[in-house]
Amino acid sequence: MQVAVIIYEDNNDLRETLSNMVTFSQNLLLLGNFARAGDAAKQVQDLRPDIILMDIDMPGISGIDAVKSIRSVNQLVPIIMLTVFDDNKHVLESIKAGASGYLLKKHLSQRLIISIEEALAGEVPMSPGIARMIIAGMQQKTDTPAPKELLTTREKQILAHLSKGNTYKVIAMDFTISIDTVRSHIKSIYEKLKVHNQAEAVSKAFQQKLL
Repeated sequence: MQVAVIIYEDNNDLRETLSNMVTFSQNLLLLGNFARAGDAAKQVQDLRPDIILMDIDMPGISGIDAVKSIRSVNQLVPIIMLTVFDDNKHVLESIKAGASGYLLKKHLSQRLIISIEEALAGEVPMSPGIARMIIAGMQQKTDTPAPKELLTTREKQILAHLSKGNTYKVIAMDFTISIDTVRSHIKSIYEKLKVHNQAEAVSKAFQQKLL
């Protein structure tokens, strides 16, 4: 069964390129491509995509605001931000708005298809270096530090991999375990650290010196 995709990109040439990449992939189905995101929430409700590719710097309503509007009607559909920006402000605002991943446009040709696969698998696709940037930028304060014994040795090892932006598949291969086992460890990490996603888990672990 093909994965249904919606694209939001105001640059005509890039929008066409993205559309062709999706169309030429046997596993993907292009539902629509749009140069504006003002009607994104309604379009998502009407078209019911499996994944959304969202340019961050859109005219009118920005990609970040579009993500917020989409999240008001659909909390589950993965949204990958596509951008030329690699600064803390845009990365963190995107994640706080509800983005599922963050891909620099210079990496599209190498990373787009695999990033879509990662997002659909529940992972957080990011261009190289973005994970470290999130760690540096997220300065959430906690009332009480977590004890170092909170995480098991294996959980700390997996968390260290996540901090480098490694995928579940890479982690599974490195430790010779199944991807389902990796997911189980990560679920336990989230529960112990009281976080909801990879970025929060890595940030909190560094703040509390668990890594």
